Parts: sequence; C-alpha cells; structure tokens
Amino acid sequence: MTNRPVLHLVVCAAPPALHIGELVDLLMTDGWTVCVIATPTAATWIDRDALADQTGYPVRAQWRLPGEPDLHPKADVVMVAPATFNTINKWALGISDCLALGILNEVIGSDLPVLAFPYAKHTLASHPAYGDHTQRLRAAGVEIDGEALSSSSASETFHWRGLTERAEGLLLSSPKSA
Repeated sequence: MTNRPVLHLVVCAAPPALHIGELVDLLMTDGWTVCVIATPTAATWIDRDALADQTGYPVRAQWRLPGEPDLHPKADVVMVAPATFNTINKWALGISDCLALGILNEVIGSDLPVLAFPYAKHTLASHPAYGDHTQRLRAAGVEIDGEALSSSSASETFHWRGLTERAEGLLLSSPKSA
C-alpha cells in the first residue's frame, strides 16, 4: 500500500524504451509510485528485472490468470511512453491483443487521466489513419502530448522531464484530486 500517487507506465517498443529507467527515476524522484506495463516486443527490449528492482513492482507484459491477484496498486494516472504508431492505431480501434492494449482500452472508460507521448517515424505519422486515430483518442479524453516524435539518429535523446511535468499537471487537474 502506498500513499504516493500511482502511475502506470505503458512502454511500447521504440528507441526511447531502451532508456525507460531514466523516466522511472524522474517520476519516482517527483514522488510517484511507478508500475511498468510493457507491450510484448518492449518486454524483450527492456531490463525487466532492473525495472522491478527500481520500482518495487514486477514489470507486467502478460495477462494474469483469473483469480490471480494484481500485483500493481490501482493507478491514479496512466502514461504511455513511448506510444508507437502500432499502439496508437490499435488502441483507437479498441483492439486488446496484449495486456498493454487491454489496460489502455479499459482506462478509456474510467475517470483516470491518461497521457500518451507518441513516437513514430515521420512517414508513419503521415499515414491518414494515424491522424484520425490520435483525434479519436483525444475525443475519448486521452491527452496526446505534442506531435509524433521521431529519431533520425541513434544519438538523439528523448527528453523525459517534459513527460513528468505533464503527468503532474494531469494529476492536479484530475477530478479525483478535487
């Protein structure tokens, strides 16, 4: 049990996921309890054991069996970072073919604040379905921060601090905090 706000961090397979521990550090320093949920591919990219040690909670990537307890506390805020082209499109269509998407689809029907940080190649972000789907998610109450981000070189860094500030703002403006 925690008295700190709980953030469920959904991680998709894009280059920033390789450094997701940096975001977790910043969030925890800002007073969040962080629980990580990874898409199946992201789960193969990240160091799940290190993140579990860092957060105190297992990284979830698989559905739990009926009757099994949820080892994560209930979320106050849900963040998707990085949110890939694939995840954005499937989420907008209500596809729940993995745990991460199942959680994201369920959260749309809740009162929880949801923040997504897209990360897609410019060519993918230009696809007409992507624009339609980001608009559909916004209409459902998802805060989609910024334009699609892309990495043109391996040395480009993802700026995590802006993500933590947006999460704090969402928590403060949430009906639950009023």
